[in-house]
Amino acid sequence: MTDIELTINQLAELTTKTLSQQEKPQTFDESKIVARRGGKVANNAKKEFEKATGTKVIPNANATNKILLDTNS
Repeated sequence: MTDIELTINQLAELTTKTLSQQEKPQTFDESKIVARRGGKVANNAKKEFEKATGTKVIPNANATNKILLDTNS
C-alpha cells in the first residue's frame, strides 16, 4: 500500500469515527449510512488528489490483475 493509499484509508476511518461519535447511530443500518458518508469524504479527497496531481492513487497492481500480484515469481 502506498503512502497516499494509506492516508486516504486513514481519512475514511477518521471521518467515519468522528461522524459516529457525533451522531451515535443506534442500528446497523444507521452505522452503514455513517460509514458510507465517511467513505464518500475519502473518495472525494482521492479524486481531488488525482485531478490535482495527475497521479492515480491505486496502482496497476491490484486484486483484478492476479499476475501483477503474484509474489512467488
